[in-house]
Amino acid sequence: MHTIYSIVAFIFGAAIGSFLNVCIYRIPRKKSIIHPPSSCPGCEKPVRFYDNIPLVSYILLKGKCRDCGTRISFRYFLVELITAVIFMMIYRRWGLTYEFLIQVFFVSILIVVSFIDYDFQIIPDILSIGGMAAGLIISFMRPGFRVMDAVYGVLIGGGVLFVIAYGYQLITKREGMGGGDIKLLAMIGSFSGLKGVIFSLIGGSLVGTLVGIPLMFMKGREEGTKYAIPFGPFLSLCAVLYLFLGPGVIRAFNEFLLHR
Repeated sequence: MHTIYSIVAFIFGAAIGSFLNVCIYRIPRKKSIIHPPSSCPGCEKPVRFYDNIPLVSYILLKGKCRDCGTRISFRYFLVELITAVIFMMIYRRWGLTYEFLIQVFFVSILIVVSFIDYDFQIIPDILSIGGMAAGLIISFMRPGFRVMDAVYGVLIGGGVLFVIAYGYQLITKREGMGGGDIKLLAMIGSFSGLKGVIFSLIGGSLVGTLVGIPLMFMKGREEGTKYAIPFGPFLSLCAVLYLFLGPGVIRAFNEFLLHR
């Protein structure tokens, strides 16, 4: 039965991933995520319901529109697959519980944020501030998670990045971190608390550095230092990793410090 539920969670995630694709495309373009129905970017014909089956339709149609043959970005398949896998992992971690619903909601926001920030270098307030408000409200009804954990996560998360961003701008005379990243970390704090903020910030900075340094060398030192790398995807990645690895990593780190 556990295996069957895992498969159901995977299918549910793929279906939600299909909707997240709509959000990723339409939110930054200020379009409705409800109407009109999905259509081909080439011929603009509405996608038939049997051509809109998550993961399956992309494979059967070989990533092309049935009507005009326009190639459909692999991004759509990737988002559905990522969402499906993470939802299944969340189920295996929390089972069919209230916490499962909270985490899939949280992760869904992070996925949309990541791809929008990657494409446009913006994080819409509807996702960051809206998600932060949702996280704070949910904390009042969340078993095993104190309201003050969410409050501290918001205040420290947003405050730390604000200080870092302000200090960087003061020293370099140019903006190094947008306000969207600050609000995103505050949103992460509303769901993950202070420990989640610390894990996401340190982990995101580390992964961002590992990715950014090679890119800087590839583009040349002078051009590379001016190359804008969106920070949102790295914060989001590490916020998701915290759900599964964070408590264990923090516990191991504390034990290491105590036994030195």
